[in-house]
Amino acid sequence: MEWETKDEGCRVPVKSWCAAVEAGALKQAADCARHSRVFHHVALMPDCHQGYGIPVGGVLACENAVIPNAVGVDIGCGMVAVETNIPAIEISENQIKDILSIVRYKVPAGEGHSHKRPIKWNVFDEYLETNKLYPGAKDTPVWLDEKCLELARLNLGTLGGGNHFIELQKSDAGYLWLMLHSGSRNLGYRIAAAYHKTAQTENERKKDPLPSKDLAFLEPESGTGQAYIRDMEFALCYAFENRRRMMQVFKEAVMTIIPKAEFQNETNIHHNFAAKEKHFNRTVWVHRKGATSAQKGQRGIIPGSMGTSSYIVEGLGNPESFMSCSHGAGRRMGRMEACRTLSVDDCRKVMRGIVFDGFRRRKARFGETKDGLYDLEEAPPAYKDIDRVIDEERDLIFPVEKLSPLGVVKG
Repeated sequence: MEWETKDEGCRVPVKSWCAAVEAGALKQAADCARHSRVFHHVALMPDCHQGYGIPVGGVLACENAVIPNAVGVDIGCGMVAVETNIPAIEISENQIKDILSIVRYKVPAGEGHSHKRPIKWNVFDEYLETNKLYPGAKDTPVWLDEKCLELARLNLGTLGGGNHFIELQKSDAGYLWLMLHSGSRNLGYRIAAAYHKTAQTENERKKDPLPSKDLAFLEPESGTGQAYIRDMEFALCYAFENRRRMMQVFKEAVMTIIPKAEFQNETNIHHNFAAKEKHFNRTVWVHRKGATSAQKGQRGIIPGSMGTSSYIVEGLGNPESFMSCSHGAGRRMGRMEACRTLSVDDCRKVMRGIVFDGFRRRKARFGETKDGLYDLEEAPPAYKDIDRVIDEERDLIFPVEKLSPLGVVKG
């Protein structure tokens, strides 16, 4: 499903697989279509909603430009899922609780929570030595200091907060699945923030016209452009490893409770990144912010919200979406709007039969009750209908497995 629009002043059209794009996201899409480096068209996935600079669920191809905000602050945020040989019907509620209890103990979750000691990962040292980067050295980027490196080592293998989750699921075929969602943690945020600021400074100095300051760009062949690409790709590697380590802990937790468990068909994929690709006979930089690569035959993951179904999919390689698809269900309302307007009783009803910690009152930084509201930011009614999202992009993906939640750990 696809529709197209082109507002006055846009250099290219906007093509959307989202039936109803909110006004803020549509304005951001139009700004992208006015960008001096935009190529061919802007694509909006069916989970599209307003973000920073570019809508979440937006795909933007550029000639000779990389846009830090079109990748986002959680560089490499993505999904990993794996199938087991265990029939879900054989798993009791107590076993689900036991598995998730082990995961909660071994995987730090939430903002600011990390391991008590730094995690050794050879890629840290390889990255620094190969690029001759050392905190305080002349050519070292401003985001990289001792505190950043220490926190990155402490955060490796941790879940983070917000919409990040670890979930036990059952497939329509009747088997137990493991899925989790996380990214590059503080490392990606630091890289994104530093290079967005640099891009704004460079564009202002060169008097490059911008439809929005949030769409500041770097030229890929410039020194700062090459540095951003290098550091973005390092964050992608970090995010991939972060998910891999958590999934390994998740598997071990399952095997502790179900020793005969075996694993297969593992998929680990990003949805916040930029890549140099060929589309419409031109080599361009494709930015996918809250969007997933869906090349022909490529396996992907489209999760729903907490308490709703998720999908394992196969890409169809549709050129009109720059071979992309949605990264999830997409938000239906903002986080604070959800807390203010949703009924906690209705949210609890949606979660009936699913093992989770329950909805609690919002907390301030040091643990005291914040405003009396329940934290419903990630409750299912705050998100779009995942089945409708899938239906709107059936020309982009083929659903392989539909998964239903059994138990969830939220960040």
